[in-house]
Amino acid sequence: MPSYLQIENISKSYGPKVLFQHIDFNINEGDKVALIAPNGTGKTSLLRILAGKDASDSGGKVLFLKDIRIAFMEQEYDYDPEKSIFRQIMDSSVPWTEHLDTDHLWQYELRVTQLLTQFGLPDPEKPMKDLSGGEVKRVALTQMLASEADFYIMDEPTNHLDIDAIEFLESHLKHSRCTLFMVTHDRYFLDRVCNTVMEMDRGNIYIYRGDYMNFLEKRQERIDNYNAETEKVRNIYRRELEWMHASPCARTGKAKYRKQAFWEIKERADDSYIQKKVDLSETQAKSTYLGNKVINCKDVSFWWEDKCYLSHFSYNFQRYERVGIVGRNAAGKTTFLNLITGGWRPELGGTFEGVVELGESLKIGYYHQSGISFKPGQTVLETVNDTHLLGRFLFTHDMLNNPVERLSGGEKRRLYLLTILLQQPNFLILDEPTNDLDIVTLDILEEYLLEYKGSLVIVSHDRHFLDRLVDHLFVFCGDGVVKDFVGNYTEYRTFIKDYEAAQKADEKPAQTNVKAKTASPRKLSWKEQQELKMLEERLPALEAEKANLEARLSSGTLSADELQKASSRYGALQEELDEAEMRWLELSEI
Repeated sequence: MPSYLQIENISKSYGPKVLFQHIDFNINEGDKVALIAPNGTGKTSLLRILAGKDASDSGGKVLFLKDIRIAFMEQEYDYDPEKSIFRQIMDSSVPWTEHLDTDHLWQYELRVTQLLTQFGLPDPEKPMKDLSGGEVKRVALTQMLASEADFYIMDEPTNHLDIDAIEFLESHLKHSRCTLFMVTHDRYFLDRVCNTVMEMDRGNIYIYRGDYMNFLEKRQERIDNYNAETEKVRNIYRRELEWMHASPCARTGKAKYRKQAFWEIKERADDSYIQKKVDLSETQAKSTYLGNKVINCKDVSFWWEDKCYLSHFSYNFQRYERVGIVGRNAAGKTTFLNLITGGWRPELGGTFEGVVELGESLKIGYYHQSGISFKPGQTVLETVNDTHLLGRFLFTHDMLNNPVERLSGGEKRRLYLLTILLQQPNFLILDEPTNDLDIVTLDILEEYLLEYKGSLVIVSHDRHFLDRLVDHLFVFCGDGVVKDFVGNYTEYRTFIKDYEAAQKADEKPAQTNVKAKTASPRKLSWKEQQELKMLEERLPALEAEKANLEARLSSGTLSADELQKASSRYGALQEELDEAEMRWLELSEI
C-alpha cells in the first residue's frame, strides 16, 4: 500500500506546556486510524497541523501523497446562519466543485441530497439558523462525505449526533475505501470503523494494529514494562542517593559525570505511570440517603407552540434504578429532564399538564449539556476542593493551581462533572456526559458510576456507555411518545432489527427474552387487535415503499423536482415507519 501521509519531527507547545515533541509516524492507503489521548494533550492541535490550519513549532514535515484529495472536519463547523442547508454545503464545497462539468456537478448535488436524507435532514431549504447542534454536525458530515475525498481528517465526528446518525456514519465509513485519521471517544464506533489505534502519551506516539480491545491489552503491557524498568532504576537511584549523602570527602574523589548521572537517574526514577484503575475499596461513590418516594409523574404532557414533546407520561422512579434515555435530536429528551426535576415554570413558555411529585429526601445532581460558567481566575482546586477526587479523574498535582480558563474544553467538562459528583446527590442526571470527554476519562467515569449508590438517569448517544450502566431505556419516538424498554441499548437495537427482518421475510415477528414494561397485565381490546392486524399489513408496505424510494434516489435519473419530492417523502416515510414500529412493539407486548 502506498504511503498517504508521512509525519517527521512535528512539535507543539503552548507557553511552558509541551503537547508533543519531535514525533514521527506514517499512514498508508486504506488505514483507518483512531487517535486516542487524554483531553488537553494536543489531539486537535495535531489534526490542525496535518490539515494546514496550524504550524509545527519545530518545523518538520507533513507530506501527503501527490494529488490525493484531503477533507478536514473540525469540531466546530463554520457556517452562515442565513443560508439554507443546501446552499451552505454547495458554497462551502467550491474547492471540490469549481472544476466539475455539468454532469459531475449534478452527481455531486445528488450525493448531497441523498446524504442529507440519510442523516435525517430531508428539507435542504431549511435555514441553518433553525438547526440544532446535532443537525449542524450532520450538515458538516454531509459536506465532507459528499466530497468522496481520498483522505478524511475528522475531529470528534460523533459529538452531538443522535444514535441513528452515528450508526449511519459508522456504516458509511466502514464500507468506504477511504483512508481515515480521526479523533473519537466512541468505543463502538472506533471498533467498527478503525483498523488501527494511535495513542499519544506523554508527547510520544504509539501505534497498535487491530481493534480497541487489542489496544487496551498492548497498552497495558507497555505500561507494565515501563513501570518494571522504572523500579530497576529506582533501585539504582537508592544506591546513588546513599553515595550522594556520604561525607563530602567521599564525594570529592568521585567523577563529576557520576553526579550529573545521579540527577538523570532521579528524573527517570520519578517517572512511572500512575495506574488509572479505580480502587473502589478505598473510595466508594457516595450519595445521601434516598427514601422510597423518588419522583412520581402522573399523566404529564408538554407542548411548545404546536409541537408535543411529552404526551400523558406516567411513571414512578424507583430507588437505585438506572435509566437510559435515547431518541433523535430534538425529540424532547432535555425538555423531559427539566420537567421531571421541576425546572419548568409558566414564565418560561410552553403548556404543561399533569403532576410531578418529588420525594422529600430527594437530592438531585444535574449535569447539563451546556456546562457551567467558572469565575475568572478561579483555579482547579478552588473549584473542586477534593484532591483525591481530582486525582481520580486525571487532574495531576501540577494542574491544581491552573486557572480554569486555561483548561481544554474536555478538561472543563470533566471539572464540571466533578462539581456535580462532589454534591453527593442521590438522584444523578447526566445529559450527554460523554461529549468532549476522552476515552480514558470515560472508562474512569463508568467505573465510578457502576459503584454509585443512588438513582441514575443518563441521556447519551454513547452505546458502550449505555450498555454498561443502564437497566432499561426510555425511548423517545417523537410526538410526545415515550416507550419503556427493559434492557440495554444493544438489546433494544437487536429487538428492533429482528422484528424488521421478520417483517421483510413476511414472517411472524421474532420472539425475544427482552420485554418492554407494561403498566399492568391485560388483553388486547377488539379495537387494539384490529390496529395490530392493520400494522402487520402496513409495515411491509412501508418497507417496500422505502426500498423503492432508495432505488429511485440512487438511480441518478430523477429531475430536480422529482428528487426534491422523493427526498421529502423519504424523510416523512422514515418517521411513519418509526411510529408504526413503536406502536407495533407496544401492542405486541400486551
